[in-house]
Amino acid sequence: MGRTRSFDEEVALDRAMRLFWRQGYEGTSLEDLTSTLGIAKPSLYAAFGNKRSLFSKAVERYTQTVRESLQRALDEPKSEDVVRRFLRLYTEPCADAPPGCFLVQGALACSPESAEVQREVTERRQEAEVLLAQRLARAQKEGDLPADARPNDLARYVCTVAQGLSVQATGGATAPQLRRVAELALMNWNALGSPRR
Repeated sequence: MGRTRSFDEEVALDRAMRLFWRQGYEGTSLEDLTSTLGIAKPSLYAAFGNKRSLFSKAVERYTQTVRESLQRALDEPKSEDVVRRFLRLYTEPCADAPPGCFLVQGALACSPESAEVQREVTERRQEAEVLLAQRLARAQKEGDLPADARPNDLARYVCTVAQGLSVQATGGATAPQLRRVAELALMNWNALGSPRR
């Protein structure tokens, strides 16, 4: 019989996620992981596979943690409230978590050898953009956005602002500073997205 693992895999995965979040995929070595998780390399490989596999598991864990918050934003009754709540996800720091968004910071810059990693997080970010575009298209059908609005472009605009907020947060911008930027974007939203009279 195999030996029972002497560590909590869920706790270890959370620690790995935060390490990748702070240092990025390429900035995180196996030694960093084993030290932070408090396990030896054979135990890491047995539980999570290689570094690439562990990163994918961390991406999935992060996606699960933000899915409910994203859905609450999409469930807002008016498009402006949807956008306000969506941007709030990027302006309010998470307790005990690095600043910014893991899906932005985890593989912002990668070598060609890690292109697959970068593609994975890009696809996850795009999933949120698609959901936002679908919600804005619904708002358009409901008359909450003008007939000539372009939901796909509006969703990309909002996600571009959100990802910029994430980079700013990682660079040390405070929550009040980020909120002021989000409010400027919402002022712009009133010009871009509100029904024209």
